[in-house]
Amino acid sequence: MPKAQKQSLLAVGGIQLNVFSPILDPGKAAGQVAVLFLLHGRLSKADVLEATAAKLVEKSEDRRSASDGTALELVVVTFDLRNHGIRTINPQGNQQWSLNAEENNPRHAVDMFSIISGTHRDISFLIDFLPSYLFPHGEKIVKRWMLAGISLGGHATWYALLHEPRLSVCIPIVGCPDYLALMHERAKISGLQFGPPVLPDSLLEIIERESAVATDKNPFLGKKILVLAGGKDKLVPWKFSESFVGRIEVGEEGVKKVIVYPDVGHAFTTSMEEDFANFVWEEGCCVKATSDAY
Repeated sequence: MPKAQKQSLLAVGGIQLNVFSPILDPGKAAGQVAVLFLLHGRLSKADVLEATAAKLVEKSEDRRSASDGTALELVVVTFDLRNHGIRTINPQGNQQWSLNAEENNPRHAVDMFSIISGTHRDISFLIDFLPSYLFPHGEKIVKRWMLAGISLGGHATWYALLHEPRLSVCIPIVGCPDYLALMHERAKISGLQFGPPVLPDSLLEIIERESAVATDKNPFLGKKILVLAGGKDKLVPWKFSESFVGRIEVGEEGVKKVIVYPDVGHAFTTSMEEDFANFVWEEGCCVKATSDAY
């Protein structure tokens, strides 16, 4: 019998959400919850993550039932990224540079960064309003906000971590915090000059303003960060993240864990999923469950 239930909320500021939560007897429900936003990759959609989201909730609830009862109840939220799934306006805008004229997207750099930038704003917006939709009578309190994303969702996770202080646990999966380095490599492979119109000056200004790499601040202190990457990833090579990730300082109260799977390409494997689920439980649901997240 399934231990997770899915609820679709059709109107949170116009964003359709899929909310996965445990099926509980009233007496076993927790008063405090941890909410995890789970983001899909480019050319994908939220529905692809349904099994992963349900499994996360079920595993967490099994562990919570077997624990001392102080752990947070886990709620997982998925939604289509901008210009994906039911939010698709321009399918070509999700393609990258290609020698194939039918698949080529000359605005790849600006199209993808606009989705990254818009997604981290969506996360902040949903943190503001989601509690009113989930718990209109104040039945439960969201004590911890978490974010994980795969590929494009992983890129967006890095930027949300930089700009949204209420996030305490973040797991970028085959994502990259250095957008310019990643795009420079793709432009080079495609035989393109990395400047206007491929990279407009106005876009460069936005990237530098929003980039985690360019900031002189440290938004990572006290954060719990798990970085999952494929050692053979050719689409988002680890080399463009390695130096920056190595310099991240989370302080005594933070956690930084990096796992590079040597034989994995641009994928989200079973091993990654297991390490991801363990981190969500240990750092998101268990640790200091009665303390505020921000």
